[in-house]
Amino acid sequence: MNIHNLVLGEFETNSFVLTADDQAKDCLIIDTGLDAGPLLDYLRDNQLNPVAVIFTHGHVDHIRGIEPLRKTYPHIKALVHAEDKKMFTNAVKNLSVLANGVFKCDPPDDLIEQESVLEFAGITLQVIHTPGHTKGGISLYSKQDNVLFAGDTLFACSIGRTDLPGGNFDQLIESIKTKLLILPDNTTVYTGHGPATTIDMEKRHNQYLR
Repeated sequence: MNIHNLVLGEFETNSFVLTADDQAKDCLIIDTGLDAGPLLDYLRDNQLNPVAVIFTHGHVDHIRGIEPLRKTYPHIKALVHAEDKKMFTNAVKNLSVLANGVFKCDPPDDLIEQESVLEFAGITLQVIHTPGHTKGGISLYSKQDNVLFAGDTLFACSIGRTDLPGGNFDQLIESIKTKLLILPDNTTVYTGHGPATTIDMEKRHNQYLR
């Protein structure tokens, strides 16, 4: 798997473009940030075809970029966990006010309703439901490539906010400890904001997980 990371919008949200190998033109996107302009530029410049975008959760700083993507690539499928589906269509629930605006869009094309395996563009990812930042927060794991996309569940030496609607500190900690820290220590963790880390690094240095 090839992973290209773009940092998008004023909240510096990490968006990831995944391709199966160097020759692949079909790609899978994880999160779109507030401003999808650089993402669209990257797709165009590299002649990539995004077949789907999977959202780690429904906050506006992760989903707002779906609209320009849908306009440019009408065939693209948008997926989010069922618990966060209303964030697409409800500006209050997606916390648009934090981005100084009101945002809502068409519903997701498909809902993730249980932990399962998703396959797009020749890429296989295991869905891990990790509520606590939002009720429908998910992480995406590739055993083959030894990588985890943790969204806003886990950061380098930190964790996602739990003081927003739908957040729950105890639930978030339980999600991390029982579902993420059991992964191999050398698993690379790509986060929703900030630098990548590893499971081992978080076990040893994350003050919230002691």
